[in-house]
Amino acid sequence: MQWISDTSADDWLRDRLDDPWKATMHDVVPHGFPAYARILHPGIARSLPDRPVPSYEEYERMSEAEHLSLRDQYVDEPATWAETASAFGTTLHPLAQWQRIVRTPIDGDWNLRLSPDGREFTAPMEGEIAPEMLSIIAGHLTTHTTTPDAGFAALWEGRGGLVGHMGHSPTRLFIPFSDDPNHQAMLDRSIHDPLNNAFRKPTWQEGILSREISEGPRFRLPGRDHVLFRGAVSDFARADWVLDVPWRDRPGEEHGFPPSAQSPTILWPDDHAWVMVSEIDYDSTIVAGPAELVAAICADERLEAFPIPENADLTWDADEVNR
Repeated sequence: MQWISDTSADDWLRDRLDDPWKATMHDVVPHGFPAYARILHPGIARSLPDRPVPSYEEYERMSEAEHLSLRDQYVDEPATWAETASAFGTTLHPLAQWQRIVRTPIDGDWNLRLSPDGREFTAPMEGEIAPEMLSIIAGHLTTHTTTPDAGFAALWEGRGGLVGHMGHSPTRLFIPFSDDPNHQAMLDRSIHDPLNNAFRKPTWQEGILSREISEGPRFRLPGRDHVLFRGAVSDFARADWVLDVPWRDRPGEEHGFPPSAQSPTILWPDDHAWVMVSEIDYDSTIVAGPAELVAAICADERLEAFPIPENADLTWDADEVNR
């Protein structure tokens, strides 16, 4: 895929969105498609072999040695929403919301919840899907378009140090930790230096993408600005798609991290047969397109997906079944 500065290709999509905040998914997902699928992002279930995961209060009372021992015993596994609902005694349905599934009390934190069976459930990632999950979805998408080799990928500009900026602080910090207290003190001073920053001239802070792209035009939707790329949407059906996209996180690799790349926020082909939306505040990905495409996605046992109606409400308080 290649970056493009002409963002007029998005006009068709913008024209099919609602005005913001009408309490339906069409703030971000276009109207007018025959069918819609909601693909649930998995959570994480943490367990211990022979006993329940300790509560936060119990963990706070433990010694450092006990903490270290626990870290070696934890088993983290992907958790489907169906498995999570079963653990908490709630009901999974197409418009379910995670915080209701895990029985979050009023003003509670649904990101980390202990189930009655002693497991700790971490909420799904929002606005991002794993590379292997995207390749499965894209495998379906490419068989339902006449233009699999021509389309667009839009990436929300605010995630993961994607773009650079003028300023005093780096887009991201890769912090080395040291046992040497003098060296660690030096690192701390380099990170927390607001007094001196006030007198420094802003300089260009590199992101994953080049300065030309970082300062270039944006694909603008209400409340969301994206960097737009053009190329074959079929590329994402490959398991190793992260290796060839121009937003591959090479700075992270230079610091020892494995190859990675942000998943597209919005993906569509030239013929507009479908559109995939991973809204940054959603814990699910929406595909709008032909009924046959939605049926194939929902029948794929590798995905946890449901057909949903047009005008579906996916806001945080929309789950009326698990109130």
